Amino acid sequence: MPSRSDTSIAHAAMWMAGWLTLMVVIAVAGREAARELSVFQIMLLRSTLGLAMLWPLVRASGGLAAVGTRRLPQHALRNAIHYAAQYGWFVALTLIPLAQVVAIEFTMPIWSAALAVLVLRERMNGLKWFAVLLGLVGVAVIVRPRAGELDLGQLIALGSALGFAVSVVLVKSLTRTDAAVAISFWMLVVQSVIGLVPALWVWQWPSVQAWGWVVVVAFCGTYSHYCFARAMEHADATVVVPMDFLRVPLTALVGWLAYSEGLDLFTVLGVGLILAGNLLNLVRLQTGGWRVWRKA
Repeated sequence: MPSRSDTSIAHAAMWMAGWLTLMVVIAVAGREAARELSVFQIMLLRSTLGLAMLWPLVRASGGLAAVGTRRLPQHALRNAIHYAAQYGWFVALTLIPLAQVVAIEFTMPIWSAALAVLVLRERMNGLKWFAVLLGLVGVAVIVRPRAGELDLGQLIALGSALGFAVSVVLVKSLTRTDAAVAISFWMLVVQSVIGLVPALWVWQWPSVQAWGWVVVVAFCGTYSHYCFARAMEHADATVVVPMDFLRVPLTALVGWLAYSEGLDLFTVLGVGLILAGNLLNLVRLQTGGWRVWRKA
C-alpha cells in the first residue's frame, strides 16, 4: 500500500503534467500572437483575460473569501520579480541566440534548489542534486550553447533565470498559508497592474486571429500556474522543479510537428538525459534497494 509520501509525489507529478502541457501550448500560442502584438500587450491581455477565466474556479472554491490573504506584500514581491524575469527573457531573445537563452534559463532549477535549501530549509540529498545536474547536462546537449564570455544579453538571461528561481521559492513559501487559487488570483491581479501602463503605451487593436491566440495564451498562462502551485502543495521544490526539464524535449517535439524544426542526434541524446534525471528524481533509496515512486 503506497505511503502518504508516495501519494504526495504522485499528485505533484500529475499537476506538473498539467503545467508542462499548458506551457508547451503557450509557447506556440505566444509565438503566433507575437507576430502581430507587442510582448507588453500580450502579457496584459493574458492577465486580464485570465482573471475572467479563473473566476469559475474562485467561485467554486468559496468566492472572494478563497483568495483572501494576509501576505499581500509577498504576492506583490513574487509577481513583480516574475514579471521582470519574463520581460528580461524576451529582451534576451532579441540580443543572443535562442539556444543560449534556453540554456541559461534552465540554470533556474539550480538556483531554485539552492534557495529552497537556504530559505525554505528543504533537504537536498545527493540523488536530487544528481537528478538536477543530469537534467542540466541534457539541456546543454540539446541547445549546445556557444562557449565564451557573458555579454549583455547573456547577463540579462542569467538575471531572468535568477528571477524565475526566486519566484519559484516564493510560490513554495506562499503555498504554506495560501491556496493555489489565491496564488493564481493575485498573480493575475498584480501583473495586470504592473503591465497596464507599458501595454497601453504600445497598444494596437488585435485582429480576429490574434485574439484567438491571445485567448489561448491567457487560458494556458492562468491554469499552468495554478497547476504549478498545486504541485508545490504536494512536494518540495527540490522534487517539483526538476520535472520542468521535460519542457525542453516536449517543446522540441512540438517544434518538429508544428514548424518542421529538425530533431538531431544531440536532441535525442539530451531528451534521454532529461528523462533519466526525472526518473531518478522520482526514485528513493531504501533499505534493500531502489523503489520507484508509485502512482496513488
